[in-house]
Amino acid sequence: MAFSPFERMMAGRYLRARKAEGFVSVIAGFSFMGIMLGVATLIIVMSVMNGFREELVGRILGLNGHLNVYATQGPLYNYADMVDKIANTAGVKSVRPMIEGQVLVSANQTASGAMVRALTAEDFATKPILSDGITAGDISNFKENHVAIGVNMAERMKLKLGDSITLLSPKGKATPFGTVPRSASYVVMMVFDVGMYEYNNGFVFMPLEAAQKFFQMEDAVNTLEIMADSPMNIERVKEDVTFAVNNEAKVYDWRDANKSFINALNVERNVMFLILTLIIIVAAFNIISSMIMLVKDKGKDIAIMRTMGASRGMMLRIFILTGASIGVAGTFFGALLGILFATNIESIRQFIQGLTGTDLFAAEIYFLSQLPAIIEWQEVFTVIGMALVISIAATIYPAWRASRLDPVEALRYE
Repeated sequence: MAFSPFERMMAGRYLRARKAEGFVSVIAGFSFMGIMLGVATLIIVMSVMNGFREELVGRILGLNGHLNVYATQGPLYNYADMVDKIANTAGVKSVRPMIEGQVLVSANQTASGAMVRALTAEDFATKPILSDGITAGDISNFKENHVAIGVNMAERMKLKLGDSITLLSPKGKATPFGTVPRSASYVVMMVFDVGMYEYNNGFVFMPLEAAQKFFQMEDAVNTLEIMADSPMNIERVKEDVTFAVNNEAKVYDWRDANKSFINALNVERNVMFLILTLIIIVAAFNIISSMIMLVKDKGKDIAIMRTMGASRGMMLRIFILTGASIGVAGTFFGALLGILFATNIESIRQFIQGLTGTDLFAAEIYFLSQLPAIIEWQEVFTVIGMALVISIAATIYPAWRASRLDPVEALRYE
């Protein structure tokens, strides 16, 4: 739809405030603000949701295997043969024998439950999120009765390098007086920060040999952690690994272990998109109301232009351009505001947090220590396109009313 210079001039006049149409201009201003804030909020929220998903999935995959093999009954004995079979499977990058078990951690008159994850020092070093996340100690100390704990656990239990902790296993040894829980003391020689509160607060990493003694699994493990070439396309690898273990163990992928979590993220993301889209739709209704009032106030002008030779099509285009200008401007500035806010969201959070003295992003609630935001440009363009379509569609009915106005009826009582 091409707009002539006359149509652009008239649309520009109608957009500029005059004393007589002050109220109409106020409604148009609110429409502009509504679309701008709606687009900005939608971009910001979708970017934060993308950041949450990317960060959480990335950290989950960095700390856990893409696939895990568990024994159907008891520990995995003679696991070396199974490791060789899985390692030779197409699509498998590495296989790590591990021991996982729940324990009670006790230190400085404080006790809490935790998950022990045991692996060799070589495998510990090949996990970048762990090896790069060491805040105190050295990876060379990961041996014998030395353990690594998270930074939040260290703060909560007032632990530092060289301090001892006591681990109690619920699976104890039988005695004439009943089952006595096994316990052993270990020295904290590393503190890590992986950026996830759950792991920083509730995980203890220890050498594999020490865990085999503690859990009474001599020459055995209870899980094999498998890293694949592509964590997002592991169906074929899972089938091949299942065939390789020959029903001696069960194979689970990372999506099985985090299915409810991933589904919750997707549902929340879709619901937030629908709810925030309503902001743009409400702003579009404001455009409709302001344009209807403008058409009513400009009835005399429309009639005069019609009698001077302006066609109905010209009237239609003038008022479409008038209303669409509000939507286009609001969408543009909203997209700009949303992109700038999402790009600097962590700095803005830190500023507001310092100003108010409150914790706006508690790690124990949101799992992450920083507020993430990832802008996906395809989503940004989708939001911009949707806002433009809604705001332009909102002008069609008022513009049609203006084009159908009868000049005789409009000038009859003038």
